[in-house]
Amino acid sequence: MRIKEVVRLSLIAMIKNKMRTTLTVLGMVIGIASIIIVFSAGEGIRSLIIGQIEAFGTNIIQTEVRVPSSKKGMEAETDSAGAIASGVQVTTMKEKDLEDIKKIDNVSSGYGAILSQETLTYLSETKKVFLFGVGPDYINIDKSEVSSGYFFTDSDNNSLSQVIVLGSKIAQDIFQEDDPVGKTVTIKRGRYQVIGVLEERGATVGLDFDSMVFLPVKTLQKKIMGIDYFMYMVHKIIDPNQSEETAEIMREILRENHDIPNPDRDDFRVTTMGEMLKTSKNITNSITILLLLIVTISLIVGGVGILNVMYVIVSERTPEIGLRKAVGAKFSDIMRQFLIESILITLIGAFFGIILGILFSFLICLGANYFGLEWKFVLPFKAFVVSILFALFFGVLFGLLPARKAGRLDPVEALRKD
Repeated sequence: MRIKEVVRLSLIAMIKNKMRTTLTVLGMVIGIASIIIVFSAGEGIRSLIIGQIEAFGTNIIQTEVRVPSSKKGMEAETDSAGAIASGVQVTTMKEKDLEDIKKIDNVSSGYGAILSQETLTYLSETKKVFLFGVGPDYINIDKSEVSSGYFFTDSDNNSLSQVIVLGSKIAQDIFQEDDPVGKTVTIKRGRYQVIGVLEERGATVGLDFDSMVFLPVKTLQKKIMGIDYFMYMVHKIIDPNQSEETAEIMREILRENHDIPNPDRDDFRVTTMGEMLKTSKNITNSITILLLLIVTISLIVGGVGILNVMYVIVSERTPEIGLRKAVGAKFSDIMRQFLIESILITLIGAFFGIILGILFSFLICLGANYFGLEWKFVLPFKAFVVSILFALFFGVLFGLLPARKAGRLDPVEALRKD
């Protein structure tokens, strides 16, 4: 029997049992829709992370403190992150490190930074705020813009001036309709003058800069926190193509300054933007694969439903199978008919699953954009390829046993069945 005729007969059989066919297809629809959503969401998350990283610029190298570990690779980084989260302080990154790195030929500028939290008071308004101590080069490196007033200078930083610059949101929360510039607030019993307000920027890499209070890093260190070290440093380089070589020179300088003979005992981590992008891609790829493995479970459940239905179909059509074999149909003819029917069910499920997946992916994008995330609606071609391949695979896998059973029926016994 030709394939065209087999497909026609299979479609007729499916149409005769609309409810059973619909319920069988439904499991595959959900599984395939999940595949489309996983791929689309994966691309959306990747574009979101990459967009936030690139917002800092590709000519940036960041250096942050880490807790030395005897372990290597990802285990060492996990230990460091856990130690810092539990309150371990690394106090070795200081002003000398910042200035020595600035002397590298490929480095144009840089700043040290540290975060703290204090209570800010203005008139009767009291608010717990994040203090972000940064050097004056911050405004040029991190692409922030001043909407009113000005950003503090080297002179302000070196003289420990008690001045602050407000993020757009915190300025609105505290001063409402009033112009904040020139006003004085109280932070930890000290009085600080507002000299500027930044343009709205939004959250980047988990930090809401619009809700932060910026002040000279030395002022925060000496007058509020009583320390002399940084949490991290950011340096701007001239030639991004030499970022890896520049990063290695930075490591050598820091090891010499911190008296570290063994790189395995580094108390810092130097990261280029290229490394950040690579890491983010690896993370999103791993998450996508993990989610696909989870989705496979729902496809298996849908496949088992196809398996059960195909066994029922074989039982119902046993006399028909016996008659066909009696008039000369071969094992391969019978098996092909039921196998194609199983594949058709999964392909129909894939078709509607893809449509449903596209719809939900678009709704997820709209929801993310509504909440201020720069989420792109992306449907990679591989999502459709994987969906079709999964449908074909499960169609063959779960249609094979019932098809083999149908093909091996004895024609005489099959004709005797009512």
